[in-house]
Amino acid sequence: MIEKLYHYSTEDETAVEKIIMDDNVHYIHMVFNKDKGLPEHFSNSNVYMTIIRGVLSIQLDDQDIHKYSKGDIIQIPYQTKMNVKNLHEEVLELIVIKAPAPPHYQAK
Repeated sequence: MIEKLYHYSTEDETAVEKIIMDDNVHYIHMVFNKDKGLPEHFSNSNVYMTIIRGVLSIQLDDQDIHKYSKGDIIQIPYQTKMNVKNLHEEVLELIVIKAPAPPHYQAK
């Protein structure tokens, strides 16, 4: 078999699944219920977030919270402060792609 097959959860429980973590790309599936999200952190690569369902509430650096919904793809530059949350009733589901993979960046 030439291709490699990956799976991700189709459940509604909060999860952060690191699906592909290789030298080229990090591909992460995330599911957050209301009031769940990630700890505040700085992006360690160029980050691309695809909203599969729900509403993403995200604060970047010192901006106000912006909201993005199903069908939106946002790009977040390297070393941007991120605060990622689901502030809504509907389950939030995201695909996060980091490219290039974080090991390509030198620590500052």
